[in-house]
Amino acid sequence: MKKSEYHFTFEVYDSDAELSEQDAWLLQEARKISRFAYAPYSCFQVGAVAKLSNGKIVTGTNQENASYPAGVCAERVLLGTAGSMYPEVPIETIAISYLNGNGNSDYPVTPCGICRQSLQEFEGRVGQPIRLILAGKEGRIYIIPQSGMLLPLAFTNEDL
Repeated sequence: MKKSEYHFTFEVYDSDAELSEQDAWLLQEARKISRFAYAPYSCFQVGAVAKLSNGKIVTGTNQENASYPAGVCAERVLLGTAGSMYPEVPIETIAISYLNGNGNSDYPVTPCGICRQSLQEFEGRVGQPIRLILAGKEGRIYIIPQSGMLLPLAFTNEDL
């Protein structure tokens, strides 16, 4: 038997004052756009803002539905928009923030499993990693250099 390990490194910032001007701007936009999420059931509003390699900015918010499985996460709304409006254009960075109507919004949360799979697929589709900036309305910030790092041993198109 052989054991293997998976490790990755990410950056942790205490506040957006420590970020570059561009990263701070993307994060502020994600914080602003989260207000437009449609989340009447969970009260967990998520906003995502991406900078594409062509300089364009694309946004997404979560969209809930009374039929819970029919809802869509902010990350997947953003990926669908980017893929439709700018086919084959890589996403350089996505900032993701949230507003928790039932509790605190002062620490980073990571994308859910299906969003991790979707981010990994988009990275493979355009052949470029997607950098993630994750934060709440205040507090710590995580910067993950490649979204695919959140999904070790991913199922990919190469498995089909």
